[in-house]
Amino acid sequence: MIDTVIVQPGTETGEPSIAGVSWPAVAAGAVVSCALTLVLLAFGTGLGLSVVSPWAGSGVSTTTFKIGTGLYLLVIAMIAPSLGGYIAGRLRTRWVGVHSDEVYFRDTAHGFIAWAFASVLGAVLLATPATSLLGSAVTGASQGAATAASQSGPMDGYVDTLFRSDPSFAPNAGNGQESRGEMVRLFTSSFRNGSDLKPADRQYVARVVAARTGLSQADAEKRVDEVVTEAKTELDAARKAAMQLAFWLTASLLLGAFCASLAATEGGGLRDGTWGRKVRN
Repeated sequence: MIDTVIVQPGTETGEPSIAGVSWPAVAAGAVVSCALTLVLLAFGTGLGLSVVSPWAGSGVSTTTFKIGTGLYLLVIAMIAPSLGGYIAGRLRTRWVGVHSDEVYFRDTAHGFIAWAFASVLGAVLLATPATSLLGSAVTGASQGAATAASQSGPMDGYVDTLFRSDPSFAPNAGNGQESRGEMVRLFTSSFRNGSDLKPADRQYVARVVAARTGLSQADAEKRVDEVVTEAKTELDAARKAAMQLAFWLTASLLLGAFCASLAATEGGGLRDGTWGRKVRN
């Protein structure tokens, strides 16, 4: 006759029957981290970190704005995830019979998971307003087509510069709106992928500018070159600003993960009364 031996969890295996991850504590830490992040973002907006003065000599410059915003993102990454990780470590269930090194690892994992949960939750909360804005834009597209003449696009300023004429000259306004629309489409398609106007398109634009403004062909070509250079410079600056913002966001996310993990170990150590001393089981 064979005797059946039943192994109870937490006896023969040496591991407690309680789960290794305390999801309520992780969720609480993530929610607190998201809430504090929103508060700090609102506070930063109130301080003017999201506004650049368009007037020279007034407010902060673009460079100061980018550096200040990046540093403030790092500050948020140190404060909000740290508090979320600390709460995740402090509120987790105590593990009895687990080696101190394993407890330290689990506390670190709790902080990291809380940071990851907060990052995903924050992305969803930020994506919801963006989706609403996109939906409104699609809904109003048909209405916008009827009033396109009164609306301004990103290339209208360059086209205005191209068609700026001498006050004493009265341009032919018969096909003026059609020419503007054609130039806007031409500039948009040419600069969309960071390319330049083709030689044939550049000559055509110069001829249209000469006909609209009364300039000579040479002066029209010079104006086209100046406007194209200005447009490319501003587009390159916008791309560099986007790259720098992505760098600051990446650095803040990595710093947030580290701070949350470290704070969770402190919270867990204070929870068990082992913070500041090494305990061997």
